[in-house]
Amino acid sequence: MSAYRPLLCLLWRGTAARVCRTVTTWSPVGAAFNAKVHRRLELYQQNVGLFGVPELGSVEGFEVVQNRALQETEQLVEKACLCPPGVQTVEIFDKLSDSLCRVADMADFIKVAHPDPSYREAAERTCINIGTMVERLNTNVELCKSLKDLLDNKEIFAKLDPETRRVAELFMFDFEISGIHLDKKKRKEAVNLNVKLLDLSNQFLMSCHMPNRIEKRALPEHIHQHFSKEGEHVQISGLHADAPDDLVREVAYKIFLYPNANVMHILEELLACRDKLARLVGYESYAHRALKGSMAKSPEAVMSFLQQITDKLSDRTERDFEMMRDMKTKLNPKNCEVMAWDHPYFSGVIRAERFNIEPSLYSPYFSLGACMEGLNGLFTQLYGVSLLAEQPSVGEVWSEDVRKLAVVHETEGLLGYIYCDFFYRPEKPYQDCHFTIRGGRRLDDGQYQLPMVVLMLNLPHPTRSAPTLLSPGMMENLFHEMGHAMHSMLGRTRYQHVTGTRCATDFAEVPSILMEYFATDYRVISQFARHYQTGQPLPQSMVARLCESKKVCGAADTQLQVFYAILDQVYHGKPQNRSTTDIMIDMQKKYYGLPYVTNTAWQLRFSHLIGYGAKYYSYLMSRAVASMVWKQCFYKDPLNRETGERYRREMLAHGGAKEPMLMVEGMLQKRPSIEDFVNALVSDLDPDFETFIMDSEG
Repeated sequence: MSAYRPLLCLLWRGTAARVCRTVTTWSPVGAAFNAKVHRRLELYQQNVGLFGVPELGSVEGFEVVQNRALQETEQLVEKACLCPPGVQTVEIFDKLSDSLCRVADMADFIKVAHPDPSYREAAERTCINIGTMVERLNTNVELCKSLKDLLDNKEIFAKLDPETRRVAELFMFDFEISGIHLDKKKRKEAVNLNVKLLDLSNQFLMSCHMPNRIEKRALPEHIHQHFSKEGEHVQISGLHADAPDDLVREVAYKIFLYPNANVMHILEELLACRDKLARLVGYESYAHRALKGSMAKSPEAVMSFLQQITDKLSDRTERDFEMMRDMKTKLNPKNCEVMAWDHPYFSGVIRAERFNIEPSLYSPYFSLGACMEGLNGLFTQLYGVSLLAEQPSVGEVWSEDVRKLAVVHETEGLLGYIYCDFFYRPEKPYQDCHFTIRGGRRLDDGQYQLPMVVLMLNLPHPTRSAPTLLSPGMMENLFHEMGHAMHSMLGRTRYQHVTGTRCATDFAEVPSILMEYFATDYRVISQFARHYQTGQPLPQSMVARLCESKKVCGAADTQLQVFYAILDQVYHGKPQNRSTTDIMIDMQKKYYGLPYVTNTAWQLRFSHLIGYGAKYYSYLMSRAVASMVWKQCFYKDPLNRETGERYRREMLAHGGAKEPMLMVEGMLQKRPSIEDFVNALVSDLDPDFETFIMDSEG
């Protein structure tokens, strides 16, 4: 493939530290991420405020922007209630949504990411106040009536464009799940349940990552060094799944997952409230409510999907666990039973042994700057889009490590902004994630409100002698999260309510997972993976081995995800007269291959139950769709501009403004069945015999 198009760049004002590349010169976007930037003191420049919001130059500004949004909301509600049925009704509703989301989404990010506790606390208060207003709006009978009048007027409604009709229906769905159609007493009950659920969700999320403690004397002294110490106690804050010592993994698993009666009560109360609310507003279960508008459509379809995967993979899964038993016997003959704490570790050991996969051999080829050059080259070739590094203004970002990218199309111009918060800080959330700060929408003057997103990773900082070097897993995560960002950047919906990733959950992960396929294709990797010191390209055989290594124990890994997804479905289905632990034990026995460990409660660490309640299956279904799109559309030529444009047109441009299955059907030129999804997932685990031939020839 030809070299990337030249990159324009708004130059960084400041002095960059020495960049450790001795063979060639980084492009501007590569330099922006491989150089540690020391910005000059800019004493005479005005503080523009976080994300360019002037009021957020100080913590007191949160109250100002919040009150302004609330005041604007009151005015728009009055306008909506007086508006005759028509397209203007939907436009006003979207302005309402935008006014609140621009403040709430920004505050939702700042409350978890800002290094200053006073900013985090102010953002938390703003989230609560905006949330209270949203609850009021969702139960405002007069406001709902203005929308219902439009939906009930068949003649006017039929004349609306498809996107406007869909957005109107989505707004009505928001009213319905809040109980707007109920009598006053039940509507109040629905509001109270929503308020209670918000509190329970926050409590559960906080508890998911809290460490557990045990007295030092209860553990063998030689393993104390693996855990943090607090006086006479050892503190365990994770599973230590990669620890080579069997005892360290076992201790971490048993202590970190030890049941907490208070958290158990919070979870069971949360599930009960969700079920009660769903039934109150007319759904058979919370899962039925959660899956409305999704690709799967119903809990029954999800369970069929998951059961078919289990059936197809049963033999392979058993063989995977047998391989783990053999490896554990080889390394520890006295203790060869494979337990739940062994699965991640021995999967990795087998991969490394079979394919000689050692992350430290790959990371010199994956400097952060090189990976960003690779993403830029990929987007330029697929979509005609460039990533341009910009110098943030004073006060615009929350940490000096944050980089700002302008996303520019060769003919359409500026599409939006991506803020890259990539380096580890103690206060950051543990997971890599993507935040929408401002959604795109068409403005009254015909201009487009440019989207803003934040990508948050936890990468190591560069050192004096080397830039930030990524492991293969980190590189894939970067591509994955950038897939979310480009979903927002390349969408051009009329309404912000359905912009970018504001779509069905089981569709939202498709663009990000598809990026993982690009991240493991040699034709893509060869364009950017160069050793940061020598400039040598990453050998094709190493890429091939890396790709094949992921299939090792892939059936067991997939089955573990099936178990999680089924547990999520059962928790949100018909209530059962037994504890969440009893349900988990039963599901683990049926849908996983390793025994339950007595006195553990893994479900109390299952944080996805909050944001992905009844939707955890989405990762598997999105992966199936991404696999089908990759194999059918991109596999032959992953850098084909025509295919990239079609993918944008059929799948990325619409956000949630189009039925998700219609977007998939448009791209694949057929409507896939559940069986098609299952076959796509299973076929991804089939070995590529060319890799073995390549290795034998090497």
